Amino acid sequence: MHSDDNGSPRVSLFCAAALKSAVESLGLESLSTEIGATVDIIYASTNLLVQRIDAGALPDVMIGMSGSLQALATSGILAPGTIVPLAKSGIGIAASPGRKQPDISTVRTLAGTLTAAGSVAYSRNSPSGLYFQTLITKLGIAEEVNSRATLIDHGPTAAAVIDGRADLAVQQISELLHVPGARVIGPLPDPVQHYTSFSIALAAPAAGKPAAEALIRFLTGPRARTAYAGAGLEVS
Repeated sequence: MHSDDNGSPRVSLFCAAALKSAVESLGLESLSTEIGATVDIIYASTNLLVQRIDAGALPDVMIGMSGSLQALATSGILAPGTIVPLAKSGIGIAASPGRKQPDISTVRTLAGTLTAAGSVAYSRNSPSGLYFQTLITKLGIAEEVNSRATLIDHGPTAAAVIDGRADLAVQQISELLHVPGARVIGPLPDPVQHYTSFSIALAAPAAGKPAAEALIRFLTGPRARTAYAGAGLEVS
């Protein structure tokens, strides 16, 4: 945590992309007013945020995959006693509004829909993309799907269905829901659904600092939890 030139406190937050729309809905100005400090936020997949930390960029507060936060706490980067579960997110599929409604209601119809698509967009590095690679391998369709796949390095995969690069997009439902023009056709079928749990924690150097602790309290409070639910997340 640091201060502006005029002495006003600033708090840095690394936030997983799956919670971006929820946190943004709270408003930066509102966040700053609630905690009495300016909040600087970087959004990215948890894996990319961890890479930033490994390169020496340490936030005051981090929202990310629960397992990654536990690992960072074990290594002393995050304060172990400050980890609080927030929500979990399942994986879904989106299509362009004009596309005929594909059937993904069962594992069999999901496989058929994926192989029939001209291109499927998914993330190269995010939890949803890594799981999707595992899933299509288990279904025996990896070679066919990947031969026409649109791999996204960062950002919403549903952007690819809007600009015509792909017919379908795979990502956390909470991310798909907030791409203008994209149509979420549903979650993955229950037998192959995969949930990612997200938590929040203080960085070890920020423990005991009032503004950082106030941000944790706000982002674990009732208003924030309502925002998480409204963004398509299942609140812990």
